[in-house]
Amino acid sequence: MINNRNILILGDIFAILLITLSGFATHSELNTSFITRMSSLFFPLTIAWFLIAPWLGLFQHKVVSNPKQLWRPVLAMIFAAPLAVVLRGLILNAPIIPIFVIVLAAISAFGMVLWRGIYFFLNLNRVG
Repeated sequence: MINNRNILILGDIFAILLITLSGFATHSELNTSFITRMSSLFFPLTIAWFLIAPWLGLFQHKVVSNPKQLWRPVLAMIFAAPLAVVLRGLILNAPIIPIFVIVLAAISAFGMVLWRGIYFFLNLNRVG
């Protein structure tokens, strides 16, 4: 069984990166001129995720090895997204738009559950 916390952490970071890139791509803003703006979302979201996720046990083996616990990444993103947007607003000196928080939370929660589900199934296949 893959019981490697580092893989989980790297996967979380990669998932957040893909979420950030896909968000900018949907707005046709995926080029080098937007790297600063992408960073101003990627880093706060990553920081917020890693502040919230441990509180919900998202790095504990008993949680990540149980598919019934896939609600936890959703809850973590529901809390992490608003924190990330506040941090982003402070970095950019920009207003906080509520619909952006809602969309970011929903898409990020979906992306993180998808990644955590993949992680679970990779572990499941290694056991069998």
